[in-house]
Amino acid sequence: MARARSDSPLLFEILERPDFSIERKAIAEGLWPVAGMDEAGRGPLAGPVVAAAVVLDPNDIPDGLDDSKRLTHAQREAVFETILARAQAVSMASISAEGIDDTNILRASLEAMRRALCGLSLEPKLALADGRDVPPGLPCAGRALVKGDQRSQSIAAASIVAKVMRDRMMTGCGQCHTHYGFEVHMGYATARHRSAIASHGPLHRLHRVSFAPFRKDVAAED
Repeated sequence: MARARSDSPLLFEILERPDFSIERKAIAEGLWPVAGMDEAGRGPLAGPVVAAAVVLDPNDIPDGLDDSKRLTHAQREAVFETILARAQAVSMASISAEGIDDTNILRASLEAMRRALCGLSLEPKLALADGRDVPPGLPCAGRALVKGDQRSQSIAAASIVAKVMRDRMMTGCGQCHTHYGFEVHMGYATARHRSAIASHGPLHRLHRVSFAPFRKDVAAED
């Protein structure tokens, strides 16, 4: 007799937390150092896309590593400082709004990750990239992990570094361009940001004019 399916909701949401199992398997295979790579800022209308690469110390992994989107601002800032103090190597790189417009956001994100990896003080033998794509031109073997920041602590660490660094950059932009509120929305398409664009127009070299809603404006000027 078939068992009836319950229509009751789950009492607890089951969240996948990152661990170090993928990295430890690589170590057992002789692939060390292992670097985690991730980016922040693919979706905003303004600002750079920022990527980070991190090589954690297998014997001193910071507590609190997780997908940066699942952490509060205060939690990210605290873990960020711990990563910098205890990781074996950390590097970050960014591609400007102009660079994004010259290619596209996917290529810019992958290039930022490649540059971050190449900037590490250690030469990794394996790079773990969050997402579906391995950045082209890596100096070592690469592996893409969907939802990697929820599976690999190295990628989670990179996601935190990239997010904190980008937020700090956008906060600085907000101090320079006070009408736009970048320090609040970080360049995302919030109602406040769209209202500021409508009132003051896009900022040269800061807004991504290849993104909607700018494409129509650019086409009208041509």
